[in-house]
Amino acid sequence: MALAHEQLLRMTATAGLNEPQNSPVARHVKAVTIVICLAIPREPLNKILQSLLLASTLSLCGCASLISGVTSGMAADLADTIINSDDVDTVREGVPAYLLLVDSFLRSSPDNVDLLLAASTLNGAFTVFVDEERAKTLSEKSLGYARHAGCLSTRTLCQLDVLAFDEFEAQLAQLRTDDVEAAYVLGVAWTGWIQAHSDDWVAIGQLGRVKSLLGRVVELDENWESGAAHLYLGGLETLLPASLGGRPEQGRDHFERSLELSGGKYLMTRVIYAEQYARLVFDKALHDRLLMEVIEADPVVEGMTLPNKLAQVRARELLGESDDYF
Repeated sequence: MALAHEQLLRMTATAGLNEPQNSPVARHVKAVTIVICLAIPREPLNKILQSLLLASTLSLCGCASLISGVTSGMAADLADTIINSDDVDTVREGVPAYLLLVDSFLRSSPDNVDLLLAASTLNGAFTVFVDEERAKTLSEKSLGYARHAGCLSTRTLCQLDVLAFDEFEAQLAQLRTDDVEAAYVLGVAWTGWIQAHSDDWVAIGQLGRVKSLLGRVVELDENWESGAAHLYLGGLETLLPASLGGRPEQGRDHFERSLELSGGKYLMTRVIYAEQYARLVFDKALHDRLLMEVIEADPVVEGMTLPNKLAQVRARELLGESDDYF
């Protein structure tokens, strides 16, 4: 079953349309993917847009030293406009341009951590719109960018995939609050890479490392992006029923905590909770209640309007299937 960022992106691509997912690409994200997604919560979006504005401004004046003060306010305003938009089509259609701009700008600034984090997020988000082989390629890029950004940010995030597991856990213990953003983006990219390589048991075997990494993010700052790490952990713990090694009740705890940390205003949490947990344990009452709460809620919330609109679209779809599913 898809995790939160994949579901958000699928909804962005098809919201309000009855056409295949090969239509023009999405936050967010999550529309601009990340933009709308859990994954791509608001602060990374600000950095993505700031980097893009920087790139376009450089092309005009060629002087990086004059830019940062000018672009920061513009980027913040643009980010606010996107995340508070209820025009899914307009946001969705902008993603390919953002993807190309971020990738191309990295050619001249390969060690720019903010750009690397943005590129990781966007490339990973785009995988849900392409065929399996292309998804593998994009997820490799996403993970590569995230690993490079993490290693530039702190040596503690270097080579986490090759360490023995006890060394891996010892290294995670050295992470500090300042490392949360890079660790979170790495965890999300790693999850996307595993999804794209789900036919490879070696890749599947790395799920434990991803859960440990995101768990460490929660330990350091569970409030990061309004509880986003809890939402991802909830998704990871409810991929399988308990009989096959899943931990649905721990997943439920993560979903509940994510709701608490977001004040219940981030409606997508309830949608993922219903689709991944309630359906997994065949709890129709919980499933329908969560979805009705989404449908009846006011989607207009500062910084959450776009993902909330998408959540309502998906909630109606799931509720319409409820009687057949249960």
